[in-house]
Formats: sequence, C-alpha cells, structure tokens
Amino acid sequence: MARLATTSDVFNAIAEPQRREILVLLRGGERPVTELAQELGITQPGASKHLRVLREVGLVRDRKVGKQRMYGLDAGGLRPVHEWVGGFERFWNESFDRLDEYVQSLEQAGREQR
Repeated sequence: MARLATTSDVFNAIAEPQRREILVLLRGGERPVTELAQELGITQPGASKHLRVLREVGLVRDRKVGKQRMYGLDAGGLRPVHEWVGGFERFWNESFDRLDEYVQSLEQAGREQR
C-alpha cells in the first residue's frame, strides 16, 4: 500500500523531526527562511522544502516583506493532531487516578503499621 504524500496529511508532515523543530522555532514569532535554516543547521533550499510541506498542510503561513518571505505558525492546522491526542486523555486521566488511589492506599497501610 502506498504511503500518503507528506503534503496531504498533517501527521506525516510532523513526523519529520526538522519540521517539528521549525514549528517550535515559529512559536516565538515569524522568521525568515534564512534564519530558520541557520538555526536548524541546514541549507536554505532544505528549509524551504520543509516549509513548503508545512504550508501545504496548513501549519505555516507566509507573507512577503520586501525581498524576504516571513514564515509564521498557523497552529489551527494542528487541530487534527490535538483531537486525536485528546482521545487518549480519558485513558491517561483514569490511569493517573488509579495510580493515585494505589499510592494513597500504600500510605494508609504504612500509617496503620506504625
């Protein structure tokens, strides 16, 4: 079965570590591609390819400022990831509640033995 192109799916797009790092860098505000490439230690064309993928899945927006293109985070594109991860919230909350009950029972047993 053929894998979906990374440009069609936000999950595939963020599976690449350098793309996730770009998103982290853009949390601090807009940046030009040259600055992003320098921060990542990659070439400008390499950074541009990653930015194109992120833009096509709706995670990054860009605007022209003079001769530069400024890239910014469009966190709304992370909604599918947030919704998917949110589906596990109940599982983790219940697991932590059970752990808390267990720890409390151990503490109570320790107090009773004294």
